[in-house]
Amino acid sequence: MRDFPSCFGENGVQVADSSSSSNKTAQNLVACLYQAQLSGHSCIITVTWSKSLMGQALSVAIDDATNQCICKVDIKPWLFSKRKGSKSFGGDNAKADIYWDLSAAKFGSGPEPLENFYVAVTFDFEMVLLIGDLTKEAYRKTNACPPPSNAVFIAKREHVFGKKLYCTKAQFCDNGQVHDIIIDCETLGLKDPCLEIRIDKKRVMQVKRLSWKFRGNQTIVVDGLPVEVFWDVHNWLFGMPTGNAVFMFQTCLSTNKLLPVSCSQVIRESQLQGLAFSLILHAWRNE
Repeated sequence: MRDFPSCFGENGVQVADSSSSSNKTAQNLVACLYQAQLSGHSCIITVTWSKSLMGQALSVAIDDATNQCICKVDIKPWLFSKRKGSKSFGGDNAKADIYWDLSAAKFGSGPEPLENFYVAVTFDFEMVLLIGDLTKEAYRKTNACPPPSNAVFIAKREHVFGKKLYCTKAQFCDNGQVHDIIIDCETLGLKDPCLEIRIDKKRVMQVKRLSWKFRGNQTIVVDGLPVEVFWDVHNWLFGMPTGNAVFMFQTCLSTNKLLPVSCSQVIRESQLQGLAFSLILHAWRNE
């Protein structure tokens, strides 16, 4: 959670930019965070997919409740011998294993695979986390025993690119619909820029006089749930031309909550106050 927004205000938001580099190619990544149980203790598993001129890469990190790294596997850039494999941590009495098979994975325009893959984390032959559609192959390879993983998808950080439209997909609740999200914002050369957000082609939010409201937050409703939307387009309006804007979509059971003020609190609040899922988008302009 170290790269997530770190400073929230009551009536607006200042969202920290996790990247100081203007090299957009190196910033093409998607990081997915899962809350899981490892030997009866809560942990956070971060699966990061990235893409650069050197190729695609995968990173899997396991952190304990205090944000201390337990183990981490980096596969970058992918070599043919690295698209399928495993790595073990710990001793004979308590061993964690990370397995991956990306040899037949299919990709779209982004760094995250779409199908024909799996990434699995096991502990003492119990499935801690399993992502991807090759579930039978994963259980056969890992020799994991039931029950299946009960890991919860709690946050996603993604870099998106465009000139005026910035698009992604998100699922705001378990077993819910996957929604198309479009951020429509043109700021170059306009005296009165405007921000518009559409979900499944329906406008759910519009911010006029953006030069005065370059940071803020507003509540929308998706799948019957309140979703708090935060935006910070200061870099687009007043910063470097290559700077990025940051958007955050955060689901919650109540819109009258105090939002987390630090990265570690995002997890704590998700447990104590019902904050279910956070989507962080770093929006970069294509030159």
